[in-house]
Amino acid sequence: MAEANVKPNLFARMKRWFREMRSELKKVVWPSKKQVINNTLIVIACCIAVGIFIWVFDAVAGLFVNGIISLVKG
Repeated sequence: MAEANVKPNLFARMKRWFREMRSELKKVVWPSKKQVINNTLIVIACCIAVGIFIWVFDAVAGLFVNGIISLVKG
């Protein structure tokens, strides 16, 4: 009975893992070159837009903080 619960050795487990990984990779639908380029351009545009938003927000917040500091200083 104890023999039935023994795990397979490391080599057998790795072999099984690679075999299952290979079979799963065969099911993957890879994007076309056009889709990859389109998605890359969208990501770059979003990064630039978020960067500009953060830059503007930082500038406005900096002006606000400097205004408060100048009011307190007198």
